[in-house]
Amino acid sequence: MSNIKIAAISRAGIFSPNHIGNDAAILSATVEQLRRRGCEVTMYNEEQFISEDIREDIVLNMCRQQASLEKLQRLEDSGKLVINSGYGIENCTRELMTRLLVNNGIPYPESLIVDTNTSIRSQLAAAGIDRCWIKRGEFHAIHKEDVHYCRHAEEAQEILHEFFYRGIRRAVINRHLEGDQVKFYGVADGSFFYWFYPLEHQHSKFKDEEINGMPRHLAFDEEALKQMCARAAEVTDVMIYGGDCIIGTDGSIQIIDFNDWPSFAPCRNEAAPYIAKSIISRIRE
Repeated sequence: MSNIKIAAISRAGIFSPNHIGNDAAILSATVEQLRRRGCEVTMYNEEQFISEDIREDIVLNMCRQQASLEKLQRLEDSGKLVINSGYGIENCTRELMTRLLVNNGIPYPESLIVDTNTSIRSQLAAAGIDRCWIKRGEFHAIHKEDVHYCRHAEEAQEILHEFFYRGIRRAVINRHLEGDQVKFYGVADGSFFYWFYPLEHQHSKFKDEEINGMPRHLAFDEEALKQMCARAAEVTDVMIYGGDCIIGTDGSIQIIDFNDWPSFAPCRNEAAPYIAKSIISRIRE
């Protein structure tokens, strides 16, 4: 494996709100596992990646900046192996993710995709949506203010106007779902999958999990969740993924968020060897 040369790109700090150390740690753990398997890995930060030429034919990355995604896509189009795909990372921005999950029949909250200068009260009323979440549509969440819980249509309209004044032009509005919030991490080949209740682990970026409260440990089909996430990884073209779902009182499962390469913080040591093995399998393919 010593002839395998890999560029590993860390995530810019602005895209790791309250998780800079955790995001850096899972990449470092994966790089260490690859080096143990004989790979030659060179580390770059996201700013270096944007400004420098990358000679390696394999690019392992946690990038989020638009300039990074454009460069990743160019490298991928030129024949380099890019994990996660620059196109897949882009697919995890809120509007694209919503469209992909809904259009492929993956359970997801009833949603509206709107311009932020739109009047939405009548749309919410027509859809029968009262409590909801408003999320910036064109990009990944960076600040707490990029995701808002709204108790009624009037509050939702106010928040949407705030998005517009902040320069955010598109938003996704999700119906609020009652139930247990579950966070998950996985690798697309199915070799690794892990789920947990974030509030029980005090694991949160913006404390939004507190809206639904402590989990009631509602029964659900764990294999169905794993298969649902594998399908979401397939349609978004993301190999290393994570996200959140809501478990209903009837055992139903709906994905509310799906992300490219999250922190794997509660299971980092367990996940890293599987991520490395999956990367090597992709290289051999």
